[in-house]
Parts: sequence; structure tokens; C-alpha cells
Amino acid sequence: MGNHDTRHFLFLQGPHGPFFRQLGRMLTAAGAKVWRVGFNAGDRAFWAKDQSFIAFAGAPESWETTLAALISKKGITDIVLYGDTRPIHATAVALGRARGLTVHVFEEGYLRPYWVTYERGGSNGNSRLMEMDVAEMQSAIAQSGSDVPQPPAKWGDMRQHIFYGALYHWFVLFRNRAFRNFKPHRELSVQTEATLYTRRLIQMPLLALDRAIATARIRFGGFPFHLALLQLEHDSSLRDHSTFSRHEDFIDLIAEGFAKGAPGHHHLVFKAHPLENGRSPLRRILRNAARKHGVEGRLHYVAGGKLAHLLNEARSAVTVNSTAAQQVLWRGIPLKVFGRAVYAKPEFVSTQALHAFFARPDRPNSSAYHDYRRYLLETSQVPGGFYSAGGRRQLLRQVVDMMLDEADPYEAQRAGRVPPRQNLKVAG
Repeated sequence: MGNHDTRHFLFLQGPHGPFFRQLGRMLTAAGAKVWRVGFNAGDRAFWAKDQSFIAFAGAPESWETTLAALISKKGITDIVLYGDTRPIHATAVALGRARGLTVHVFEEGYLRPYWVTYERGGSNGNSRLMEMDVAEMQSAIAQSGSDVPQPPAKWGDMRQHIFYGALYHWFVLFRNRAFRNFKPHRELSVQTEATLYTRRLIQMPLLALDRAIATARIRFGGFPFHLALLQLEHDSSLRDHSTFSRHEDFIDLIAEGFAKGAPGHHHLVFKAHPLENGRSPLRRILRNAARKHGVEGRLHYVAGGKLAHLLNEARSAVTVNSTAAQQVLWRGIPLKVFGRAVYAKPEFVSTQALHAFFARPDRPNSSAYHDYRRYLLETSQVPGGFYSAGGRRQLLRQVVDMMLDEADPYEAQRAGRVPPRQNLKVAG
């Protein structure tokens, strides 16, 4: 790939933890110039304390002007960010596109937890995948002849994810004097966010016990059941790529459809996101929905945890646009979605009315889904993770070269440049 001293990368906000700092160091080692804009003390805490850190302490309205000046002054060629819908990032994506810059977008993996997503220009509902049909993907993989990579034994640690989130919000809460104009992109205050993360970390053993009891009741209850996969209420995919903004609206819709269509001996299980931190009173919302629609005793709640234990016996699943739905499709289980999602292809996502879906759901075309999944693994899904040390090491081994490539992951695949990803291992 040669010397990359003409590439000037500007990092914006990244995942909680040290991943962006390590990525910046490796790009620097490759010969590129790297800067980081920090919007609060949490951003600063996870970056090296040197001249590459640029503090933005201005009012939010001045961000676009400041960014434009930075791009010109530093000769920026590339912008790097995590999630493309928060306001400061949406502004950067639009400005970068207008100036012909390369915008590198990281996100949690579409096939999480063993891969992360790396795309250019946008992710989720803004991804290039939204414009591709399955036939186009099948044609692309027919030319590659590569093996389908298998997931590793393990990596990634939910505790580390929660820990870095709590630490990040602690810095913002108690060390943010230099960033008085900072406004979080979520509705809750920083203090509330920090409290919720800390409480979640402390309560993990109790939640694990509650989850185990609830799961056992469902698995050994002897009744057929359907799954409703909940997302975080502040999830950008839910808020920016669907018509929902509250758990309550989605839960009411699903409970109503279940009451109208499902056989009387079937049950419905609402599974919370693994990072659900209690900002929404889900148990109370579910009780109210059960009473309203006459399905008391048939609605269940599981507080996060792994999905596989429930999926293995589920009849169907519904969601707004959770990436957990990929696990549903991988098992050949009928799926219905209510938002824009990269996997919402007619070959494997139901188009039935909700009551008809609960009565007799159409099965997905598993062969088409496996082709789709293979295409993702050859393009935008990179093995590794943001939060554990082993996951970051694995991710950095491949993603730096992908960022330095002139082509984005989808163009590189068409050109026959699919990196070898079959033998995934975790060290430490």
C-alpha cells in the first residue's frame, strides 16, 4: 500500500474505551497524520494527551463552521466516527460528502458480537446495503470463492462495555469544566446516564439470577412462544430509522397483534437489550399491555442476556430493526420487522399483517439469507470488538488496511480483495 503521508485523518466521537486511540496510533505508524476532536472530558480521557487532541468547547451551533475550518487548516482527507446519526456526526458526514472526503463509519456489528461494522458514508439505514438486493449480493459472492468465516470461541465482554460506559460518563460528570457547552446527543442528562450505567454494573449478579429464573420458566413451561426483541430506547436505529421513539408504542402494537392472531395456548416473550439500564419501566409497560389486550399470563419479560437460549425454541420473532434479528434469520426462524434495516429483504423477512404472522408465520428463505450473510462477512463485517483487549487486537489486524484501501469494503469485494478471515482466534 506504500506510504500514506498524504492521508490526514480527523477522528470524532468513538466507542467508549481505548479503541479509537489504538486505531489512531496504528494509522500514524502507517505514515498518516491523525487528529482527534474531543467534545467532552470522556473523549479526552480515552485519547493521548498530546497535540493531536483538539478540544471543541464552543456552542453546538458553531460546530459546522469550526469543522470546516479544521478541514481546511489540517488538510483533512478522511473523517472517522462511530455512528452517523448523532447531530455532530450527521453534520460531519454531510460536510465531508460535500467536500469529497472519505467518511469512515464504525458501528456495532450487524452480525455481532463476533464482528463489528466498518462502512463508508453511512451505516444502518444509511448503509449502501439498503440499496442492494440479494441477487446482486449472490452475484458478487459467486465470483469470490472464499470460505465462510466461522465465529471464534469467544471475545468481547459485556462487563467491559458497561465499565467503559460508566467510566466515560464519570469523566463527563466530574471533569467536564473545560467543556461547559457540551450537550449529549441523548435526551437523558449525563448524571442520569452515569447513574444508570453504574447501577447496571452493580446489579449484574442480581439481574443474571432474575434472567435465569425467567428463562427457565419459559423453556420448561411447555408452551409455544414467540419472541419480541427490544432495543435501547435511545438506539439511533430505532429513533432515526423507524416510526417509533418509545418502547411503549412498540410493545402495545405487538401485544395487540398477538392477542388478535396467536392461538390461545401460545405465549409472547419480550427480551430486553443486554445493555438495558432501566431508563424505561418495561415490566410495568408489559403488565399494562397484557391487561389492555386480554393476554394476562401469556406475556413474559426477560432482562437481557444471551439470545440463543430462547431462540432455539421460539416459533417466530418480531422487532423494530434490532441487529439481534440476524440470529433469528440464521436459525431459519420467521421474522417480522417494523423499521428500516439492512437485513429487511423480502426473501427472508415477512410481509404479512401482524395478526396473520402470529397465526401462521411465513418461513424465511434460508438459502438466500445465508448468501446475504456470507456477503456481509466478505465486506463490512470485520472480526473483533471495541471493548475487550482481545477483540480490539483482532479488529486492528484488518481494519487499518481496509481504511487505507482506496475502495470501500463493497467495492474491494467486487475487485477480488477479500481479506482472509477464516481462522478467527482470540488471544487473552
